[in-house]
Amino acid sequence: MGSGRIRPPLRIRIRMRTPLRAAPCEFSYGIHAMIHTLETKTAELCSSLIQIQSYSGQEGDLVRKLGEIFPAFGFDEVSVDRYGSIVGRIKGRREGPRILFDAHVDTVPVDSKPRWTRNPFGGEVSDGKVFGRGASDMKGALSAMIVAGEKFARATGGDFAGEICVAGGVHEECFEGVAAREISRRLDPDYVIIGEASELDLKIGQRGRAEIVLETHGVPAHSANPAKGIHAVYHMCRLIDSLHTLQTRSHPVLGEGILVVTDIKSQPYPGASVIPHYCRVTCDRRLLVGEDPAGVMAPLEALILKLTSEVEGFNAAASYAGGRATCYTGCDIAAERFFPGWLQDAQAPFIRSILDGLHAVDLQSQISHYSFCTNGSHYAGERGIRTVGFGPSRENLAHTVDEYIDIEQLGKAALGYAKIMEVLTSA
Repeated sequence: MGSGRIRPPLRIRIRMRTPLRAAPCEFSYGIHAMIHTLETKTAELCSSLIQIQSYSGQEGDLVRKLGEIFPAFGFDEVSVDRYGSIVGRIKGRREGPRILFDAHVDTVPVDSKPRWTRNPFGGEVSDGKVFGRGASDMKGALSAMIVAGEKFARATGGDFAGEICVAGGVHEECFEGVAAREISRRLDPDYVIIGEASELDLKIGQRGRAEIVLETHGVPAHSANPAKGIHAVYHMCRLIDSLHTLQTRSHPVLGEGILVVTDIKSQPYPGASVIPHYCRVTCDRRLLVGEDPAGVMAPLEALILKLTSEVEGFNAAASYAGGRATCYTGCDIAAERFFPGWLQDAQAPFIRSILDGLHAVDLQSQISHYSFCTNGSHYAGERGIRTVGFGPSRENLAHTVDEYIDIEQLGKAALGYAKIMEVLTSA
């Protein structure tokens, strides 16, 4: 992988699950001075990561740099998987739970660079902020996790139960939860902390997301004699109009399982003097807890069957969109775009213990849920792993021009991650 420190994938032994109990407050003294120290260190690391461009599929340079950073911050082992995701690990002296702190290293492109007033890859530190692409999504959180791991290991002298893992996943912006499957397969974590922006609140769930493709097939004809053919776009209009008759579920916490059209294409294009023989529409379907691919697709299939019986020549199909890309390692990553929703019990012992721990270090975190999709779709939605979200910054700063993260948020996030490590590794 270009760095002598990066090791091949490791064999992971299964650790015994241990019950959770209240932890002593190791980080409760001199909190304000501690946050200031963490702010400086985390901001410096965040700035250095921003300076390495890491678009999806182009994360190799950053992963190689992290292969040097993890050992410098006291991580015992570093490995890179076939997709190119990197994991740093700190092992305690006693058996206990494996806690995975999940971040991603890829970013969306800088499509509007001329409008930026700061260098998107400068990592500029000014006005109490760190500026640049990926600052909020999510190199800031990754930096705070790494700094927290170092602080926790030093504070405990390595005498803790379990193992701390920090992951920098690839291709999350294209395939949320897919590269995470390889990470969780190798690590089999007991707990996962998603570092997506939460303004330091504790997120216990999210709606999932599916991309559904609707297609209609017609018969081409000259536009001067449209009756000689079957107009695929007109039939698609019938199908789209009928979508409003479908009843989607709602959830008292997560909200509506909405279905909305996001794009439409026809063939041939441009259609010079010919009616379209094909039309394709993509729909975004927000998923609630417990919804599976067959159950979500069934109402659409029934609707198409109904229209087929009512409309002469109607020929339509529904399917899930797929995606495929090549990782910087040369390995292909592919998936059907169905990412489940998930929700933890707000009264679960591990949730209450984490929340109490955050309050003990003066972080006024509240329980809420994400409004967007994260790798939690895999960890909690697919695997059923105990998962929460906790991260610095505001979600509406992601993917924006002049993206930034507040340095105060970075310091508090690092403190919060260290406290979560203490709580969850206390046997």
